[in-house]
Amino acid sequence: MVRPLLLTQGDPHGIGPELALKAWARRHQDQLAPFALIGDPHVFQRAASALDVNAPLRESATAEAASLFDHFIPLIPIAGATPEAVTVQAIAEAVRLIHQGEARALVTNPITKAALYKTGFAYPGHTEFLGALAEDLWKTPAHPVMMIWSELLAVVPITIHVPLADVPRLLTQDLVMETARIVDRDMRNKFGLTTPRLALAGLNPHAGESGTIGREDEDVLRPAVEALRAEGIAIVGPLSADTMFHPEARKTYDVALCPTHDQALIPAKTLAFDEGVNVTLGLPFIRTSPDHGTAPDIAGRGIARPTSLIAALKLAARLQP
Repeated sequence: MVRPLLLTQGDPHGIGPELALKAWARRHQDQLAPFALIGDPHVFQRAASALDVNAPLRESATAEAASLFDHFIPLIPIAGATPEAVTVQAIAEAVRLIHQGEARALVTNPITKAALYKTGFAYPGHTEFLGALAEDLWKTPAHPVMMIWSELLAVVPITIHVPLADVPRLLTQDLVMETARIVDRDMRNKFGLTTPRLALAGLNPHAGESGTIGREDEDVLRPAVEALRAEGIAIVGPLSADTMFHPEARKTYDVALCPTHDQALIPAKTLAFDEGVNVTLGLPFIRTSPDHGTAPDIAGRGIARPTSLIAALKLAARLQP
């Protein structure tokens, strides 16, 4: 049996459902591996009507999705009391199917966290929810790590959605080392790199100028790098972040680890805004996602580009489970 990828509906009022239909329409052009949608059939039918396109949706079981994929859009239906409930249940069911060995990997369309919070969703976002699902099903601790990947640059923010003022307190040597270990392991196991090369950006300007512009680089980051190198991980730093992302510098590493969210995502989105993929490392399964939001302001207008979603589908098919 060919195991399909699973593509969640995401926010029912965003661009995810229509991007899913557009990706299927380009399945031959972009040589996409078989995938099945998972969510509310009415959401995808509404997207097809808004786009005025023929979308041959076919409700199916996971096992038959790959055989349908050439001529139909396989859809695993999810029912729920509200559209937001379906969004959450689709993610949970997709992870369960992967755990059962029925699907190969998960690709998630973007969600609107504020809407889910109103229904009692108890997680800061997708990544934390996936980590909780993984721990429940695989019975092993999960430390999800967000990586934004493109052919031009791969970056990992060590702290993510936190106020900048909180970063020095949260940026511990243990956090840096655990994040680097996960990146190193998954770049080996999932991406197939024999010796991943990691580069750690400094927190302060010029990586602290030997402690004269803040002590975090010398007191936290440099000891972490030295300890990681002693473990056999190929990592350098802390490096001055303002000189890490030009073409010559990018040739010297495979992944840049950055203390703050914007240090990582600004160069990633500047270089590959439409092709970037959000990859969650540290999970016992493959999960990718387009690197953009739900964009409800353009949903249903037919102008949303599926480029990032297609990149996420292609990368999910390429990675090793």
